[in-house]
Amino acid sequence: MRLILVVLALAVAASAAPQYEPIFYNYHEEIGIPEAARLKAAEDAMDFDGSRIAGGSGSNVGQWPFFGGLVIALVSGHTSVCGSSLLSNTRAVTAAHCWRHRNSQARQFTVVLASNRIHSGGTRIVTNRVEMHSGWNDNNFANDIAVITINHVGFNNNINRINLPAGAATYVGTNAVAIGFGRTGDSAAAAGNQNLNHVTLTVISNDECRRNFGNVIASTLCTSGAGGRSICSGDSGGPLMIGGPTLIGVTSFGSAAGCQRGFPAGFARVTSFVAWLRARM
Repeated sequence: MRLILVVLALAVAASAAPQYEPIFYNYHEEIGIPEAARLKAAEDAMDFDGSRIAGGSGSNVGQWPFFGGLVIALVSGHTSVCGSSLLSNTRAVTAAHCWRHRNSQARQFTVVLASNRIHSGGTRIVTNRVEMHSGWNDNNFANDIAVITINHVGFNNNINRINLPAGAATYVGTNAVAIGFGRTGDSAAAAGNQNLNHVTLTVISNDECRRNFGNVIASTLCTSGAGGRSICSGDSGGPLMIGGPTLIGVTSFGSAAGCQRGFPAGFARVTSFVAWLRARM
């Protein structure tokens, strides 16, 4: 009888354990490669269907001059996609998982500047000079940040840098803009969009974020997914910025359930990495 009671107690404890939202397991295989193919097909078809980022708006060339799309050549021979932000004439920042995530390794990046399409147009710079944070952990997304070195690019109205933040603000309650080439929603109709898009999101506390994802570390910044507004598949590595413009987050993860289900999104908190970034500029 004692054994039965112990088994029942364990079963009750297991059923009472919080069920956290899953995050993607392998970015490139699950998201990046399909997104690269989707964007290429949409561009080839010139499908101007008016769809936008999840709850957001289309972006014009020069609206976000610091944004750089990433066309990623993987060692496997596949093509993947991410985003990045220009920090100087020769440096950009992205997510570490865009360069390596589990068994997927990038061979080179093509940084695409001054274009609202990722597979065509703009200034395109090929590089394999990428330094991931030494603490990058592809199990819990800790230190999901990397620096890209590119050949010198001149600044103009359509190409310019973004500022790094000063101080240690948490930005909770602040409205910030996320930018990317990712999907515009979870539905099949959202897959037709091929343009650069942006969406305004509200920063939430890490305690609120933990209620959805469990172990959210201090160097992660989260935004609300209320109203179906969020980053979406393919936006990894792109910026979360506030006016100035100032970079406060690097797109890291969202719920595997989709981008319009109301769940938060996670970003590398840039204030935690300013010294690391400046040492590489």
